[in-house]
Amino acid sequence: MLIDYHVHALAHGEYDYTSEWIKEYLYQAQAQNITQIGFSEHDWFLPRIDPDKVREIAANPEFKGLTARVGVEVDYKPEREPEIGIFLAQKPYDFAIGSVHHLGEWPFDHPDHKDGFMNRDIDDIYQEYYSVIDRAVRSKLFDIVGHLDLVKVWGFKPAFHQENFFIKPLLDVLRMSGIVVEINTGGLRKPVREIYPSEVLLQDLFAYNIPITFGSDAHHPDDLGYELSRAFQIAWKVGYREMVGFNRRRNILYPITRIR
Repeated sequence: MLIDYHVHALAHGEYDYTSEWIKEYLYQAQAQNITQIGFSEHDWFLPRIDPDKVREIAANPEFKGLTARVGVEVDYKPEREPEIGIFLAQKPYDFAIGSVHHLGEWPFDHPDHKDGFMNRDIDDIYQEYYSVIDRAVRSKLFDIVGHLDLVKVWGFKPAFHQENFFIKPLLDVLRMSGIVVEINTGGLRKPVREIYPSEVLLQDLFAYNIPITFGSDAHHPDDLGYELSRAFQIAWKVGYREMVGFNRRRNILYPITRIR
C-alpha cells in the first residue's frame, strides 16, 4: 500500500474545499494506487479546514478502497505553543504535523528570503534550526515532524560538519517522544533536489528505531504521490519494514512492501 500524509488542497490559499476540488485529489490518489491520503492544510488557514466535509466526500462509493484522513501542518514557533494546543483541540484532526519554517522572524524557506543564507554562517543556521526542531518535538504537540531537514531547501550545506552532525543530539529525543518522522518527497521539486530527510539522516533514524510515514507535500493534484515509490524504495533499503498511519491522533502500523 502507498500512503501520502502531506497534502495541501488549499495550497497557499488560492483554492477552496469544494467537492469538485477535493475529488480531484481523490481521483489522483486512485490513479497513483494510493490507499490513504492525508489532507494537512497549513494552520494559516484554520477557519477553512473542514474535516467532516472531506470525510463525507471520501465516503462516496466511487472512492471505495481509499481512506481520507484530515490533519493540519503547524508552523511551529516556541512562543506559539499555548495557541497551538488550543486550536489542535478544536477540530477532530487525525494527525498534526509540526514544521519549522521560521528562525525567529526569518521565513528561511520562502524564496523571497533565501538571501538570508548569505549573511550568516551556514553551520550556525543549521544549529539554530535543529534547536527549534528539538523544542517542537519536546512540546509533545505533534504526531509528525515535517520535512526534518528543510533547512537544506536552497542547497546550502554545512561547511565544517557532516549533515547528520546536527541531528545526532536529537535522536534520543525523537525516540523517547514517540513522534513520527515523514519521508517527504517535496524536496525533489526544490533547488536542493533531495528527499527530506536525506538517506544519511534516515539511516540514523532507523538505527534509533524512529517511526516513519510518507508525504509528497502536494499543493496541487498533479503533485500528489510525487516520487513516493522512490521514497518507499529508500526506506526499504535503509531497513524499514513498517510505516505509520493515523486515525484521530492515534498511530496505526502498516507493512512496507518492497517496490521494484
